[in-house]
Amino acid sequence: MPCYAVFARKNRGIATYILMQKPTFSFQYWTKDLPAGLVVFLVAVPLCLGIALASGAPLYAGMIAGMVGGIVASGISNSALSVSGPAAGLAAIVAISIQQLGAFPTFLLAVVLAGVLQIGFGLIRAGILANYIPSSVIKGLLTAIGILIILKQIPHAFGYDADSEGDFEFFQTDGETTLGALISTLAHIDVSAISFALVSMAIILLAERPLVKKYTGAIPGALIAVTICTVVNTLFVSLDSSLAVSTEHLVKLPVPATFSDFLNGFTFPDFSQIANKQVYIVAITLAVVASIETLLCIEAIDKIDPHKRLTSTNRELFAQGAANIVSGLIGGLPITSVIVRSSANVNAGGETRLSAIIHGILLLICAATIPSLLNKIPLASLAAILLLTGYKLANISIFKEMFGRGKYQFVPFIATVLGIVFTDLLVGIGIGVAVSVLAVLRENMKTAYSFKTADYQEGKVITIQLAEEVSFLNKVAIRESLDEIPDGSTVVIDASNSKYIDFDVLEILRDFATTNAPQN
Repeated sequence: MPCYAVFARKNRGIATYILMQKPTFSFQYWTKDLPAGLVVFLVAVPLCLGIALASGAPLYAGMIAGMVGGIVASGISNSALSVSGPAAGLAAIVAISIQQLGAFPTFLLAVVLAGVLQIGFGLIRAGILANYIPSSVIKGLLTAIGILIILKQIPHAFGYDADSEGDFEFFQTDGETTLGALISTLAHIDVSAISFALVSMAIILLAERPLVKKYTGAIPGALIAVTICTVVNTLFVSLDSSLAVSTEHLVKLPVPATFSDFLNGFTFPDFSQIANKQVYIVAITLAVVASIETLLCIEAIDKIDPHKRLTSTNRELFAQGAANIVSGLIGGLPITSVIVRSSANVNAGGETRLSAIIHGILLLICAATIPSLLNKIPLASLAAILLLTGYKLANISIFKEMFGRGKYQFVPFIATVLGIVFTDLLVGIGIGVAVSVLAVLRENMKTAYSFKTADYQEGKVITIQLAEEVSFLNKVAIRESLDEIPDGSTVVIDASNSKYIDFDVLEILRDFATTNAPQN
């Protein structure tokens, strides 16, 4: 059985490493992937519906995107733990695009074309761009998503469901902000919802104990918690008990009267709009934004993979493109790799892509056959799963670790966290990358040469050691250091290690040498 291990042997002082990576897909791990897929499925249902609602699209469009993301994207990708589906980060773009294009079928044509573009991105190997995202920013992304999950799920745990499940932006679609919703929650507390949330969290935490796990085996605590709370709440409802969670605090999946009604939920793109220029503008926007989100999510999920498997980013873009083509052809929202469901997959013990594929199959089967059964699940129980997922992503130990790495890691990390929490994912990532670049530039300016005025002693020769690369960004700092050198000093400018010195810097050094040359 293949496993992830590194073996080393020494031969004449040279270490040789043989890597055996755990497979990204295998039926051998079905006992873990099946229950993990069930947990991801339960989490995905309200998220798919919520994102469709926030996007101004038909509710089934979100479910279709979840099905296709699980079956098609995961079937082609080689990411072991990533889960694809409708993304909260695209909700605003989707809503505006549907309004601009005037009809949902026309928007679906843009989704198909976006998928074609993404396949092109994969073929030209654009996935390499993911390698240029700093580690501190990816850590900040994961932590920020954890914080957002907690902030967004607290209202649902308390029984306040005004904002849709799929809304992860600071300025919510219901007109409130993330922090404003927390305040509003205090006026809409539902004791039954809180009780089910607390019981669910207790069951999940208890199920992780070795003594309990001995009896539950590979069944995740999240699945046990949702099952127990759903059965108990259904019993309370039948008894007309005041302890029951009311209907508005349950999952709300559309219930088709017949199977043909379910099939009518599938919509097809309007190919008569193929000459519409606006369709291509929307397609390019969707392709670029969806690809960026996917690459960011893949980098993040690879970091929390217990087996540290690496995903082919180019293949991932190809997979996402194929999934978006299929999703657009049958009436689904655009698809990306999504962190929330992927994190839930990791926490539920998923091992390979099989768990994500199972979640997609379950979305299809259950939406077609037993939606009324799913509508008995309390949202508070699902909120409990996500709250614990968020805590694991945003644990205080992450902040301690990043602080210990120094300011050039910690500052971009914090900038990314704050940027995402108080704006949205893409803006926050942009802020984090910008701060990282500024940190690199600042460090580069400091390390272009070696000289400290505080170390100077009168009569001592001052040596300014230039680095290998000295760019125009360093000229201000070098000029200021030269100006601070005391009169009458002997200065040696050592460029023996320099492979490149910018012309502007050379000009400053020449002027300094000319001005301060010894007088005969």
